[in-house]
Amino acid sequence: MIVIFDWDGTLCDSLDDIVDAMLAAAGEVGLEAPPAMAVREIIGLGLPQALERLFPGHSEMQQQAMSDAYARHFLAQTEAGPRLYAGAMEVLDSLAHRGFELAVATGKSRRGLDRVLSALGMQGSFHITRCADETHSKPDPLMIHQILEQRGWRPEEAIVVGDSEYDLEMASNAEVASVGVSYGVHSVARLRRHAPVAVIDALPALLELPRLSA
Repeated sequence: MIVIFDWDGTLCDSLDDIVDAMLAAAGEVGLEAPPAMAVREIIGLGLPQALERLFPGHSEMQQQAMSDAYARHFLAQTEAGPRLYAGAMEVLDSLAHRGFELAVATGKSRRGLDRVLSALGMQGSFHITRCADETHSKPDPLMIHQILEQRGWRPEEAIVVGDSEYDLEMASNAEVASVGVSYGVHSVARLRRHAPVAVIDALPALLELPRLSA
């Protein structure tokens, strides 16, 4: 069985960094900064899709300038190093010890994910990772389809863990079971719209679920 994790807001405590970087980038390029809650709303999407929602109707040149500025500010925001949520490494280690394969499906860019995994010394922690700039953005199921195909698993042999309804909708679209985490960007009510098998309040609770218990 394979467990497919979202990154930001699920394993990595980076939501405030994303919001701050987006607001700073908007100021740099001269766009009206959206409310912080609006920025939180798009976390989980690929960056082009997120920018289109936050700044609709702007030219391709403006969107590229915003993308470049966001990348610079996010790098500066996280210069001290990325932070995992409490218990994240222990959960990953325990699942691996129990024989589960581990994967990441994220709205981050490949460059961004590789950088943060390197900073954390986690380059070998996952059997496979997929990023939004090399496939389709969530909630399109292509990320999940590619992970399952390349690792040789069927949909019923996988589970997705995420904090946003984009994660859980992606899982539903791929006919894969999901688990929501309540501490991320979207409310429990929104997560439950997509019929997860559970919504947990902390990552260690994942280990107690029947499908993932020893």
